[in-house]
Amino acid sequence: MCETCGCGDETLVPVEVHDRLLAENDRTANHLREHFRELGVLALNLMGSPGSGKTALLEATARRTAGRIRLGALSGDLATDRDAARLRAAGIPAREITTGSACHLDAELVHRALHDFPWQDLDILVIENVGNLVCPAVYDLGQAANVVALSVTEGEDKPLKYPVMFRKADLVVLTKVDLLPHLPDVRVSALADALSRVMPSPALLPLSARTGEGMDAFLDWLAARVVPAPRFGRSAHRDLHPTPAPAPG
Repeated sequence: MCETCGCGDETLVPVEVHDRLLAENDRTANHLREHFRELGVLALNLMGSPGSGKTALLEATARRTAGRIRLGALSGDLATDRDAARLRAAGIPAREITTGSACHLDAELVHRALHDFPWQDLDILVIENVGNLVCPAVYDLGQAANVVALSVTEGEDKPLKYPVMFRKADLVVLTKVDLLPHLPDVRVSALADALSRVMPSPALLPLSARTGEGMDAFLDWLAARVVPAPRFGRSAHRDLHPTPAPAPG
C-alpha cells in the first residue's frame, strides 16, 4: 500500500486530505516547471510497468545521441539505485530517488533531488518514475510531457485496464518490438485500437532499444520538443541523430 496517496483507499487517506496533498504537489510542480522553462530544459515524466524498458530506452537514447545532446535523469525506485547506476554507466548523469514504500514520485521528491544534481545545463531531463501503471499518472512533476513505455509482452488491453495512465500520455512507446515474431498472439493493431479509446490524441511509437528500430522516430519526437532557453538562446530544434559516416573516397 502506498503511504503517500493511499492508492484510492479512502479509509487510509480521506478525500479532502488527498486533495490538499495534490494541491501542494501542484504548487511545487509549477515551481519546477517555471525553472525548467526559464533554462530551456525539456523535462519528461517517463512512466511504465516494472520491466517495460524505461531504462533500456534511455540507454539506447544516450548511445545514439552521444555528444549531441545533454541528457540527464532522475530515477525512482522503491529500494535500490540499480537503474540510476545503469544510466551512469551509459554516460547519463543520473541520480536515484529511493522512495521506500511510495509507488510513485511526487514533485517534492523531484525538487529535493535537483538540489544537488547538475540539471541546469541539460537539454533534456528525464524523470524515470517508479514502475507502476496507476499512481505515477496522478502526480504532476513539472514535466513538459508524459511518455509511457509499454512492452509488447504486457498485453493488448493495458490502455483499457489503466486508462488514467494512457489518458495523460503524450506519447506511448511500444517497447521490445523485436520480440513480436515470438509472440504470434500479440496484435499491435489491437493495442492501437485500445489506445485510441482512452488517449485523447493517440500517439503510438513501436520501438526496440535492442535493435534500434523506431529510435530515429523517437529522437525526432524529442528534437521537436527541445526549446530554446531565453537566457542562453539555445537552438529551437536540435539534430539528435548520429552524424553520418563520411562517404568513402
